[in-house]
Amino acid sequence: MKVKMWGVRGSLPAAPARSQAFSKVKKALESFVKQQKNNPQLSVDEFLNLPESQQPCYGGHTSCVEVFTDKTQLIVDGGSGIRPLAEHLMAGPCGMGKGEAHIFMTHFHWDHLIGLPFFIPIFIPGNRVHFYAVQEDLEQNIRRMFTKPNFPVPFEALGAQIFFHSMEPRKPQMIGDIQVTPYQLDHPDPCWGYRFEHQGRAYSHCVDSEALRVSRDDLGLDLPLYQNCNVMVFDAQYTFEEAIEKTNWGHSSAPIGLDLAMREKIPKVYFMHHDPSASDEHIAYLQRRTEDYYQARLKALRDSGSDVFEVDWEFAWDGLVFDV
Repeated sequence: MKVKMWGVRGSLPAAPARSQAFSKVKKALESFVKQQKNNPQLSVDEFLNLPESQQPCYGGHTSCVEVFTDKTQLIVDGGSGIRPLAEHLMAGPCGMGKGEAHIFMTHFHWDHLIGLPFFIPIFIPGNRVHFYAVQEDLEQNIRRMFTKPNFPVPFEALGAQIFFHSMEPRKPQMIGDIQVTPYQLDHPDPCWGYRFEHQGRAYSHCVDSEALRVSRDDLGLDLPLYQNCNVMVFDAQYTFEEAIEKTNWGHSSAPIGLDLAMREKIPKVYFMHHDPSASDEHIAYLQRRTEDYYQARLKALRDSGSDVFEVDWEFAWDGLVFDV
């Protein structure tokens, strides 16, 4: 099972400002000139051949994540990131009107819906598009996207066959060869995370969540979302201080996710739902602060003689692909 992040921003799509782009180009040119003095044979291609994790761009599309195996493809949320995903799908059966899409909605805030009117396969006759959610107003919210003044094309004019599926809380459901189970997150409006399982591996999608419930007792029936999973994607829109200040805004911070991962022994964590006002430099700053917190936490545990579980983590970017 693999996961691809098509949109990792929260609240609103956010393209970099012209001044930010200019600054990046300037820094890159200065760095190239400096390195070429020490290595005259250094080519532009060699200089730009950085690992993806070091490329200074996190992207601006809102929440959309693809979970897939060789046989099954699932989508989480319809933020603006679903538009480039749609273009990718058009190269396959969806482009011929013979495809099937499965879209799992966490909740219905606009940053998770905004891309649906630009999901090209939904307009093509012969395609089948399935929507899933725990919330009872799933169909109502999807239909609303295709009404004036939101969008000129009415729902009734969409070419694909569209199906709405109600999911039961915490009850697993098989879609192809992937098992999906919804668990409730901590968000002002009802929001549901998903646990995806395939061949003994598990991916937990925990966005949007304020993570107000952190103890095992408080998590209660939703604790299995975090237990025995191989990879977790966690909401980290704010710094720890901002998360405290913005109580009931529905978003969390990386240190909270790390504490949870260390306790539940989650080996890999990706952080997403970056604030729309956060520049790439600010997100990199958040990474450095998170690293400081993580190292201090490890030291405190070791000094106290407690068990230490080390977590591999990073902040996600549009286009990131990882194995579960």
